[in-house]
Amino acid sequence: MISFNRVFLIELILAAALLAGCQNNMKPPLDLNNIDRSVRPQEDFYQYAVGNWLKNNPIPADHSSWGSFIILSEDNLKILKKIMENAATASPGDPIRKKVGDFYAIGMDEKKIEAEGLSPAKPELERIAKITDLKGLALEIAHMHQYTCEPLFSLYVGPDLKNSDLVTVGLYQGGLNLPDRDYYLKDDTYSKGIREKYRVFAARMLKLMGRDEKQAAAVVESIIKIETTLAGFSRSKTELRDPNKNYHPMALKGLVKLCPRFDWKAYFFTIGLKSPGKINVGQPEFFKGLNHVLATIPLNEWKDYLAFTLINENADCFNSASVNQEFDFYGRTLNGAKEITPRWKRVVGIVNACMNEAVGQLFVQEMFSPRARDRAREMVSDIRNAFRERIKKLDWMSGPTQKAAIKKLDAMTLKIGYPDKWKDYSKLEIKPDSYFANVVRASVLEFRRDLKKVGKKVDRKEWHMPAQIVNAGYMPQSNEMIFPAGILQPPFFNAEADDAVNYGAIGTVIAHEMTHGFDDQGRKFDARGNMKEWWTKEDGARFKKKADKVAAQFAKYELFPGMHVNGELTLGENIADLGGLSISFDALKKLLEAKKREKIDGLTAEQRFFLSYAQVWRSNNRDERMKMLLKIDPHSPAKYRVNGPLSNLTDFYAVFDVIPTDKMSRPLNERARIW
Repeated sequence: MISFNRVFLIELILAAALLAGCQNNMKPPLDLNNIDRSVRPQEDFYQYAVGNWLKNNPIPADHSSWGSFIILSEDNLKILKKIMENAATASPGDPIRKKVGDFYAIGMDEKKIEAEGLSPAKPELERIAKITDLKGLALEIAHMHQYTCEPLFSLYVGPDLKNSDLVTVGLYQGGLNLPDRDYYLKDDTYSKGIREKYRVFAARMLKLMGRDEKQAAAVVESIIKIETTLAGFSRSKTELRDPNKNYHPMALKGLVKLCPRFDWKAYFFTIGLKSPGKINVGQPEFFKGLNHVLATIPLNEWKDYLAFTLINENADCFNSASVNQEFDFYGRTLNGAKEITPRWKRVVGIVNACMNEAVGQLFVQEMFSPRARDRAREMVSDIRNAFRERIKKLDWMSGPTQKAAIKKLDAMTLKIGYPDKWKDYSKLEIKPDSYFANVVRASVLEFRRDLKKVGKKVDRKEWHMPAQIVNAGYMPQSNEMIFPAGILQPPFFNAEADDAVNYGAIGTVIAHEMTHGFDDQGRKFDARGNMKEWWTKEDGARFKKKADKVAAQFAKYELFPGMHVNGELTLGENIADLGGLSISFDALKKLLEAKKREKIDGLTAEQRFFLSYAQVWRSNNRDERMKMLLKIDPHSPAKYRVNGPLSNLTDFYAVFDVIPTDKMSRPLNERARIW
């Protein structure tokens, strides 16, 4: 099930949260030692702002990238480790802390886990082996979706796209063990190379599962055949960005007609949803193709695919042999890491993912400052006012659309810090039987928690991000912004910093998320979060023309020979970056009107704003990781998240004296400006 609570988001959670009182508070709000003064800001602002930092901060061996977000994650992981170690000695009278501590202790019992090997998964593998027909296949997939992993397709629970007050269930294309369909379908050197290494990896994993070399080789080919076929029915990540094209609600009988060879009635009954109501089948052609492939792939090959997917998606729960193979492919080959992450970090990540609000509750109790929450609310108000004024002054948008845009902006709700009500984990049992078994029990709890919402009214107070994560978000179906406690810390927010630094960092983040409500996807949802057309036809066409200019600009950025940024895939984030900078800078200028203007460290407030923005995005990345991200990440690489939007901002030109012959300059007719 697609949910922030599932274990497959461990990597996201590992990129989580930083703490009040960490050593970053000892550094100056704006570190001028990061600046590379051998580079002119007018030539390459990113290199100028962070060049020295890039030189002096090589990527640690167990990482594929190193930058602000990851460094803060490392600080946070150390604190979470301490919290979990202390929780291991908690009394039964403190059940939340006790469960977190027990879960962590079981994960750290390396001797027991090594002795067990893959035996904790034996009951699950035996279930798969007993499948005798297509109905049994559907029943097993229903079981796996609840208990272990997501073969074949994904199930998700969330607001109906056109009725944001109603929780519905949906189906989404899936079933691939490589990061994206293009890895199976493209014939470029990079994609073919990854496929060959995937073959080697899968064969090694199958040998760990008891297959001999000949058997493993044959099974690998059948797995790749299945996944390549599924990839052929799948939409690209760019195509998946259009919410209108992913909205196909139908009754169960409609789904049965679309894909009759899969026993949907048995599937929904088994997962505990006897009356699913309207089901949003996100990509009908995928499920139509699935019907075809169910008729052509032998049952034994499906069973091999399920067994491999089970072990592959849960490898980090087993012994070092499976963990090391998993790292060698996903960590080393795909991401370029040189060494595996220490065990304690991986265990913290899994406990964090499985019990994110329980861990978040402990985090907030010990680490979060209410001062940050209050100041963030003030900044959101200032930035919302600045955005409102910009909308009123738009020369390309008609009055009716402007009025509707302001209505949506004013209706946008705000969640800061942490939930007012935490999730209940009283029904989660943490037992000493096995690490894997505890992960499974946590998965089932979250799956069933979500299914209970289907057909009911949306709880708009519910959070969809852990409080401890260094991240922020905009949710179009609830028209809300979320700023967890984790991001309200340096270098994003610093209570001791001058306004320019804070508006360049957390201010642009706030304005970025606000702009997502009006990017090429967010603009399709109204003030209540319903997918609804609220633009005049003419204004929609003008927006598209402006957005196309942004997409064309970023598509020209080439990271490796022949490998460019995908301007369409990254369009929403690039629009939000451009809007975030413009709006936050306007808010800062308004704030500075009533204050005495003084330079700090020889820099004006405006210069510090842009430097602060750039320094948040400082990042070193391994080539392997960047090549993967170019295929799957909706964000542009850090350098272009800085230089790209800045080259469109007239205010930036004035602050740093950029002239037409400078490399940071773009011809006036090519500069993008939307919000």
